[in-house]
Amino acid sequence: MSRGDSEYQGFWARVGREFPDLRGARSTEQYRRDEEALLRQALPSLDGLRILKTDLWDEAKNTRILRWAAQQGARTFGIDISPPIVHRAKAGYAERALALGGVVSDVRALPFTDGSFDAIYSMGTIEHFDETQEAVREIARVLKPGGRAVVGVPNRFDPFLRPVLVAILYRLGLYGYGFEKCYSRRALRRMLETAGLEVIDQGGILFIPGWLRMIDLAIWSWARKLAFLTRWPVAFFDRLSQRFPRLRRHGYLIAAVGRRPR
Repeated sequence: MSRGDSEYQGFWARVGREFPDLRGARSTEQYRRDEEALLRQALPSLDGLRILKTDLWDEAKNTRILRWAAQQGARTFGIDISPPIVHRAKAGYAERALALGGVVSDVRALPFTDGSFDAIYSMGTIEHFDETQEAVREIARVLKPGGRAVVGVPNRFDPFLRPVLVAILYRLGLYGYGFEKCYSRRALRRMLETAGLEVIDQGGILFIPGWLRMIDLAIWSWARKLAFLTRWPVAFFDRLSQRFPRLRRHGYLIAAVGRRPR
């Protein structure tokens, strides 16, 4: 997001300090399971894999998916534009005697040499910048030949019309994640191919109405005694996507797996 980088960094620093922890919400459980399934399908084995995540939001505030990858034997690294997020993510790792190579940085200018990683996971990061294609080029640059990048972005054709809801909330100043774009499956493929990656698979996560996820998180954060109100509706969509996994391709985050040619 080049609309004043210092302003943007300040925004995410405030989010890192003030935004509630979403771990424990019923919809976050679904998010975590979907991420695990996505990574298992995209990456044959995590054991010994050197993997980079392009933000540490999940490690500080959400699913802790990179921590799960470390428990599967991966060597985990991450960057984030928000110093409080990096600090919190690394502290959570230290509590469990796990190692995280985490630094304050920007996905548009990754502080690593060419071909540094076996795999890269970027879920819900690049859509927050105007220079999305530049970020994807950086992802391709630091990926080893033969390595795989799993890149996820908001689904333009979400069947529950989440992009419309996000646009309205953003214009009203009520969307907590700031500036955000959404993409079609074709546009996501084109971005990866333009950066020199071969798209070998496509999928998605979180087949659930965006409004339900937002309400579930709000109740979990500020009225936890009422969490039973959303637990069963969220569980319905979770079970539905487990019973019919292809529904995840139509979730509110779509994903593509890109491989760097050897």
